[in-house]
Amino acid sequence: MIAFLFPGQGSQTVGMCRELHDAEPLFRQTVDAAEARLPFALSRLCFEGPQEELTLTLHAQPALLTFEVACCRVLRQREVLPAIVAGHSLGEYAALVAAEVLGFEDALELVALRARLMHEAPKGSMAAVLGGARADVIRLCDAVSESGVCQPANFNAPDQTVISGSPEAIAEAVRRAPEFGAKRAVALPVSGAFHSELMKAAGEELTAALEKVTLAEPRTPVVPNAIGVPTTAVADLRQALSRQMTSHVLWEDTVRAMLEAGVTIFVEVGPGKVLSGLVKKIHRDAQVCNVQDTKSLEATVAACHADA
Repeated sequence: MIAFLFPGQGSQTVGMCRELHDAEPLFRQTVDAAEARLPFALSRLCFEGPQEELTLTLHAQPALLTFEVACCRVLRQREVLPAIVAGHSLGEYAALVAAEVLGFEDALELVALRARLMHEAPKGSMAAVLGGARADVIRLCDAVSESGVCQPANFNAPDQTVISGSPEAIAEAVRRAPEFGAKRAVALPVSGAFHSELMKAAGEELTAALEKVTLAEPRTPVVPNAIGVPTTAVADLRQALSRQMTSHVLWEDTVRAMLEAGVTIFVEVGPGKVLSGLVKKIHRDAQVCNVQDTKSLEATVAACHADA
């Protein structure tokens, strides 16, 4: 049983998926279609940089969505089909395209709006807490709450939780994390408090846009970030996507739910191996593949056909 996983912001790098773009016509067609709808030169930025410009939320999110959908389409062309899908934060939009809940054009429009709203949201900070149990990280956030907003944002793995909030509170949490059982906490190079209440206004505007978009019945179950369990109910998917900007990313729950559903191979669809690493942290014996260049594509196709 094959699961497709779609990475979130942070996986973008200059030159990502260049081999696939050059070798696969369907990949190029997807990128060209997106570029015609975006206000920046997508191909040039992704393949030539600079990295600082690509990393801007305004650019990174539409770029990653496009490249992940392009990779997914190439896999489908090779008759590699998922039985269940999920995406990490931004990646959830690509997962919904893969499940045919959202059309690519609608997803691209929503992601471009999402990127702008997150870019314009109040400034904030995020940090990775390493080695602390989930309950201890929650206690840490509560302990520093007098300094400002501090919330768990991503429950990524048993030993990795990302926290999000106001700069003062996150700075205090980084200092105090060892008091709550963590090995250490590391500030992340972002300027927004993603998946926290500081995104409330942005989330409300995105929800208003989402209400105008038709969601179709999914072809495969989806595991939304906000609930961490598989669903095929359109109402659940819409509600979870509406909550996503201010709610936790329940990634550890997502992977465990997929394992319980019978997943035997996880395919990270798009640049990088961040999600592959998290899956291994959650279940070290899990079989993971990724698709970001021609070599990894061929290896993934072979592994998935053998699994079938």
